[in-house]
Amino acid sequence: MTIGEGESVALVGESGCGKTTLARIAVRLESAETGDVLVDGISRRDLSRGQLRLGTTEIQLIPQDASAALDPRMTIAVSIGEPLSIHRRGSKAEREARVLDLLDEVGLDRSLADRFPHQLSGGQRQRVVIARALALEPKLLIADEPVSALDVSVRAQILNLLREIRERRSLALLLISHDLAVVRTISERIDVMYLGRIVESGPTAAVIDQPAHPYTAALVAAFPDPDPTTRERRAAPEGEVPSPVDLPVGCAFAGRCLHVQEDCRATDPHLSDHGVARRVACFHPLV
Repeated sequence: MTIGEGESVALVGESGCGKTTLARIAVRLESAETGDVLVDGISRRDLSRGQLRLGTTEIQLIPQDASAALDPRMTIAVSIGEPLSIHRRGSKAEREARVLDLLDEVGLDRSLADRFPHQLSGGQRQRVVIARALALEPKLLIADEPVSALDVSVRAQILNLLREIRERRSLALLLISHDLAVVRTISERIDVMYLGRIVESGPTAAVIDQPAHPYTAALVAAFPDPDPTTRERRAAPEGEVPSPVDLPVGCAFAGRCLHVQEDCRATDPHLSDHGVARRVACFHPLV
């Protein structure tokens, strides 16, 4: 997958398909046996250890569980300022001032700087991890299910905050989410993942409203809709998800697809152009 400068892209797919693993590889929390991560066309594999240490500042991760991501023994100011200290950004006074500016940017009162994570609400903790991710001025922000553990009213506030930050800083944003309503709200483009591979990619509204890959159609059909007359209901796929370490011959979705044909079981379809600004890995797309 490719993310352009200032672009907002959503990555969707069922649990276990590899979304979070991809995010962790991108920020070097895990290493990939094959493949590569390129920033501005430069491979991460080609960097020395010192260059890689500097290069990791360009991509920052907002984790799903803010409570687990924050050290309970650190104050909010120390947690946000830790990346600045590790990378030796400015003097102590400059780092302290920077932390207060980051609190302002994410909508937190400066008086919270001396508090501990357990003294904050879930929404406030989520704003803290966003501030920490912004501390090193990244080019790409990866938000892994950033609102899944929050109340509905707080979700809207965090999504609006992410949108404002992206626009103000011209940041690229990769949003990992199960919630298609969230995806439609904040992303310009959507990539659909199945068993570690992108099976469909395109403009968010086009992919959700008229999915081309049968798996995408199944995801859309599974999402709750308060008005059942607004779209045609589709049957859910049957069968079990194949093991990612023992994939079947042909299309990995063939065993669950309602539109499978003989060529699907014999050959693995590759992601290819399909209409305007869309790509799909399917021999018999729905649209």
